[in-house]
Amino acid sequence: MQAAILERFGQPLSITEAPDPQVGTGEIVVDVLAAPVLPYAAEVFSGERNYSLEPPVIPGAGGVGRVRAVGPDSTRLAVGDIVWCDSTVRSRDDAVTPDITLQGLTARGDGGLRLARHFHHGSFAERMAVPTENATPLGPVPPAEAYRWVSLGVHLVPYGGLRAGGLRPGETVLISGATGNFGSAGVAVAVAMGARRVVAPGRNEAVLAQLRQRFGDRVAPVPLTGDPAADDAAVRAAAGAPIDLVLDLLSPAAPASAARAAAMTVREHGRVVLMGGVGDELRLPYPWLMHNSVTVRGQWMYPRVAVRELVGLVHAGLLDLSRNEVTTFPLDAARQAVEHAAAHAAPFQRTAITP
Repeated sequence: MQAAILERFGQPLSITEAPDPQVGTGEIVVDVLAAPVLPYAAEVFSGERNYSLEPPVIPGAGGVGRVRAVGPDSTRLAVGDIVWCDSTVRSRDDAVTPDITLQGLTARGDGGLRLARHFHHGSFAERMAVPTENATPLGPVPPAEAYRWVSLGVHLVPYGGLRAGGLRPGETVLISGATGNFGSAGVAVAVAMGARRVVAPGRNEAVLAQLRQRFGDRVAPVPLTGDPAADDAAVRAAAGAPIDLVLDLLSPAAPASAARAAAMTVREHGRVVLMGGVGDELRLPYPWLMHNSVTVRGQWMYPRVAVRELVGLVHAGLLDLSRNEVTTFPLDAARQAVEHAAAHAAPFQRTAITP
């Protein structure tokens, strides 16, 4: 089969022949129909992000595939099914705290790295092997329309956070980092889940206006000024009610003070979910947390069942993936796809490889 291979960090992807993956127990093999290209893929492949990815490797975090072969323990999936291949792979020998690898992208800890050495190769190839449990049927999706589903992966991350925070229909949620790639997807998901109001603070006023235009009056954009007191007052006024849940999706470049300011807008007995990349200490005040009975939790990715739930939101018409602009590239143009993704990292702009 043809594949795009990262031979070593800092080198362009090589488009070459690679061995076909073989199906084993607990695994399936798919023909890759569409593989998302992350906006920061170039930073991963250069080594700048210092991800736990061991070249030589076929990169690519999940995507849409057509089942080519199933293992002997598969009872529901059938050859020809169109499935979402989730990149979040969990070890099977610890149900409480499994090791995790993001197939074709990175791994968490030594155990995750060991797991990545088995599920080593990702989706920048004609075919890919994935754990059986990581394949979620998408239903009657025409193969020619598979590329539209690559946006699912971006929306799954904030869905995992909103789900972990127990967002209920009719609640008010603040998305910290709303003008970013994951944050803007979080706004879309919160609306789909029935939030009464989604407060969207940010400095990019063009994106804030776009969010309001796309999702209507339930989204309350708040242009940030840098004045903490004024920004806090503007956020609370835009909410129009106590803020039940804060989801932080700020990028690594953001200061911890921005994440802290957003968290502290939550109401008494409210919830704060941390999913962003802020690298500094958050330093939330102990007395404020205690006296207001605030719940703070971290969340990395999402549980397995979340994929099926989010697919259900799409099929119900509550989450419209067609709002995303997807630019596709053939496999032999993988290098150009990586460059395009980096140059077109704005919200709702996606890049995909379609082998």
